[in-house]
Amino acid sequence: MTDPDRRPRVVLGVGGGIAAYKACEVLRRLTESGHDVRVVPTEAALRFVGAATFEALSGNPVHTEVFADVSEVPHVRIGRSADLVLVVPATADLLAKAAHGLADDLLTNTLLTARCPVLMTPAMHTEMWEHPATRDNVATLRHRGVVVAEPASGRLTGVDTGKGRLADPAEIVDLARLLLGRPGALPRDLEGVRIVVSAGGTREPLDPVRYLGNRSSGKQGYALARTAVQRGALVTLVSAHTVALSEPAGAEVVRVGTAEELRDAMHKAAVGADVIVMAAAVADFRPTDRAEYKIKKTDRDPAPVALTRNPDVLAELVRKRSAGQVIVGFAAETGDSAGDVLEHARAKLKRKGCDLLVVNAVGEGMAFEVEDNAGWLLSADGAERAVALGSKSHMASDIWDAVVALIHS
Repeated sequence: MTDPDRRPRVVLGVGGGIAAYKACEVLRRLTESGHDVRVVPTEAALRFVGAATFEALSGNPVHTEVFADVSEVPHVRIGRSADLVLVVPATADLLAKAAHGLADDLLTNTLLTARCPVLMTPAMHTEMWEHPATRDNVATLRHRGVVVAEPASGRLTGVDTGKGRLADPAEIVDLARLLLGRPGALPRDLEGVRIVVSAGGTREPLDPVRYLGNRSSGKQGYALARTAVQRGALVTLVSAHTVALSEPAGAEVVRVGTAEELRDAMHKAAVGADVIVMAAAVADFRPTDRAEYKIKKTDRDPAPVALTRNPDVLAELVRKRSAGQVIVGFAAETGDSAGDVLEHARAKLKRKGCDLLVVNAVGEGMAFEVEDNAGWLLSADGAERAVALGSKSHMASDIWDAVVALIHS
């Protein structure tokens, strides 16, 4: 019987790359969120970050060799007792050893004995990541069920930039928590599928200082983009205003501000896309006139603000869809005298004509500006499914499961 009070056990393997210092932030986030973390570095990793740092942050001893505490058989016990093995960073050397079953230290032995989900987050120079040997090793590991995350693009060591940068620690922890709660949440079932996701809230300028906006944080759209990339998709993220979110590793990000800018970006990105997800909160209205200068406060009552209706981006995308294109809409609803949340959502699904509608009930502490989400998935064929409260990455996983079913149907 599972002990509900037992803390999830995570083995944090640390490879010998300069990105090893970021493992400290991953470790801190995991321990602060209630995980029991055992750090297993390579000898090379300890040349970047000392054992004392890992021990202080984790509260557990740190060893690199199989000969430490031999009576406890650590090279077998650590892997067997883990709920997740997370490798940060996974160097080209570590990926090669894992793919070929080599076991010359405590970490590689742990990888061989683990029977839990394994998440490896690569970090290396672009040439190493793109080398055929590394690509073959990654393919081998993924075929065996290991989750090898896509690295980010950006600044590497020295003056180099390119793909191979370690994903943001917050993103790594989010993926780790997703796999702990749902071990099969990141299959490679979207391999090669071209996906466009919109996220965040648009801002409609009133003057150079003020705007009409909404409370969307962008977290759900970013979770959708992040998990789609890790399931193999080619993702374009059209991002309106968000709350200081790091770009999902492996996604192309297009920044927009207003509803009309988002509209243009979505129509451009939709050409050739297999799936379109409209998760952004697009303003329904914008000021008819934008003041050239800041509107000054006076003793007189302010002039009324005339509004103009913004285009319905989702409805336009549905009308212009190409054959076989799957379109997912979002509905943030509140009940009123005319109906409850689901009644309004059903009417919206019929009106918009999309294949799937993700429905959130909004209110204080619900949907917007929070870490967790719940709701319903409504399909055009009349099927309805409730999504239990969980992280926004968990909801993203449910949405992609439904999209995969639509693609195959």
